[in-house]
Amino acid sequence: MRKARIQVIDDDPAILAAVSEYMELEGHSVSRAPDFKTAYHTLQSSVPDIVITDYQLPDGDALQFLSTLKNTHLPTRCIVLTGYGTIDLAVKAIKEGAEQFITKPVEFAVLGAYVRTCLQNQQNSRKQLAHRLRIPRYDKNPFQGTSTLIHQLEEEIHRFVHTERPILIQGETGTGKGVLAAWIHQKGPRTEETLVDINCAGLSKELLESELFGYEKGAFTGASGSKQGLIEAAHRGILLLDEVGEMDLLVQPKLLGVLENNRFRRLGDVRERIADIQIIATTNRNLMQSVREMKFREDLYFRMSTFQVRIPPLRERTEDILPLANSLLQSLANDLARDKQELTSAAQTALKAYSWPGNIRELRNVLERVALTCESQLIRPEDLGLAHRAQGVSQGASQTGTTLEELEREYISSILKEEKGKVSQAATRLGIPRSTLYQKIKVYGIAIENNH
Repeated sequence: MRKARIQVIDDDPAILAAVSEYMELEGHSVSRAPDFKTAYHTLQSSVPDIVITDYQLPDGDALQFLSTLKNTHLPTRCIVLTGYGTIDLAVKAIKEGAEQFITKPVEFAVLGAYVRTCLQNQQNSRKQLAHRLRIPRYDKNPFQGTSTLIHQLEEEIHRFVHTERPILIQGETGTGKGVLAAWIHQKGPRTEETLVDINCAGLSKELLESELFGYEKGAFTGASGSKQGLIEAAHRGILLLDEVGEMDLLVQPKLLGVLENNRFRRLGDVRERIADIQIIATTNRNLMQSVREMKFREDLYFRMSTFQVRIPPLRERTEDILPLANSLLQSLANDLARDKQELTSAAQTALKAYSWPGNIRELRNVLERVALTCESQLIRPEDLGLAHRAQGVSQGASQTGTTLEELEREYISSILKEEKGKVSQAATRLGIPRSTLYQKIKVYGIAIENNH
């Protein structure tokens, strides 16, 4: 379990020292306060995970302190100590939000057990909230394959997987950036905490702000209550920013503030909140090019790219295509409760010859369609339908001087034309999310005939 930030409040110097030293011996970071005034001042700059406080102090009592904590919506848990314990007093303290109520003299073993329980309850609450908010991910090994490139990527990741600094993952659509981020979370120091993700490309500026930072009642039309944002949900864990290159320029300074000092404000709120989060960002864009084009803040780019990696596309590591395909076919067979289908030699050659503009996501899309429609145990080239997919690509590639972006634009345009402007169907054929296709249509200025 991760060690905690604990604040001890007591006007008896001996008890203050004894409780603090015991908590420090348990490995926790401890701040001390002889009265509530000092404690309130400390709360302005650092929010503790747990407060251990005496019930009665010269400048107030624990019930008033608990009421203040409740009104400020801090995630802090509170343990109350008292030399005058009564059942009535304990009930009042618990009703006001106290986690535990302990009579003096303090038994440190009992106090230590209560602290561990508090931390576990906090962690469980964050995980439950994140589970409701996060997007389910395709759980796969990000290093499947035999190529030198994928082995180099694995070695590179292992060098900094235990860091808690920002990580930037770059790669084309469908290369598995989110899968790699989930793997880093599982293997890193925050594995016991939550991974919360948000797709920056799929939300407007207003929605992105409210999702990230949360809001207070009345912050905007329709804000009938307060809402916790994803930054708060990811406290002590990881916030995954999918396609961060699409983030609105007006939102970027606020994110920079979180990265620099772990502070943020909910929309419509004047009070700063603290969130201890690690940022992992993914992008299919060249962010340095976006910086040069003034579409992405330079300071934010350097702040979030302390460590950065690039996932190579499938066309650069063709030797990984068959291991990936066989793994996907096995998973599909398990899901469908039947024997695994096999690729003929000709089908294997076809898979390796295709350029896979949608990468692993497109490969999975093709094999899922085959698994659902092909009744034969053997998969032939015609079952894959790659010739039709490759037609637009090969036509564009035959033109000398064509750049990769021009080739992609022409291919997307041809698929949209064949699907009569139906973006959902075109995205399915391309093996990419609909939000990504909309973004490419916008970037390339592609006209849609009949968008339904």
